[in-house]
Amino acid sequence: MRLTTSHKRLLLKIAGDSIASAVRTERSPAVPPDLTVPALQLKCGVFVSVYVDGRLRGCLGTFSEEEPLWQNVQRLAASAATADTRFSPLMPEELGSMRIEISVLSPHKRITDIREIKLGKHGIYLQKGLNRGTFLPQVAPSQQWDVYEFLGNCAKYKAGIGWEGWKTAEIYIFEAIIFNSED
Repeated sequence: MRLTTSHKRLLLKIAGDSIASAVRTERSPAVPPDLTVPALQLKCGVFVSVYVDGRLRGCLGTFSEEEPLWQNVQRLAASAATADTRFSPLMPEELGSMRIEISVLSPHKRITDIREIKLGKHGIYLQKGLNRGTFLPQVAPSQQWDVYEFLGNCAKYKAGIGWEGWKTAEIYIFEAIIFNSED
C-alpha cells in the first residue's frame, strides 16, 4: 500500500472539507474531481483523529474494507469532529486551530504470541465476545507504554474486559500509514 504526498494532501483536504461542512452544518462537503486515482479507491480501514490546540478532540475509524478510502475518510472525519461521544463537538471557531491525523490501516492479522507486537509499528485490536477495542500504532510510543501497558490499557479502557482481559481475548495486529495536516 503506497500513498504519495499528493494522495495524502488530497485525503487531508477531503477530511478538512468534511469537518468544516459538518461543523457548520452544511449539507455535504465538496468532493474533489480527481477521486478516480487508484490509491483513493483502495478498500481498507482508516482512522481519522482531530486535534485542537494539540489536544485530541475526536478519533473514529473502521476496519471495514467495503468502501473506498476517500469515502471512509470523508465520513469518519465529520463523525470524529462531531459525534465522538468522548468529546464535545467541534465549534466553527475551532476550525482554524484544528490538526487532522489520518491512519490508513493494513489488514489485521491474528497473533497468539504477544512477542509479535512491535511497539510503534503495530496497532492492536482485541476482541472477546462482543467486546472489542483498538489502539493505533502511535499510541504506545506517545504514552511511553511497554507491551503489557499497551495491552492492559486497551483491554480495560477500550474493550472493557479488565486489565488482564487481553490474556483470554483474540489479539490482532496491524500497521498504518500515518500522516497529518502538519506534515
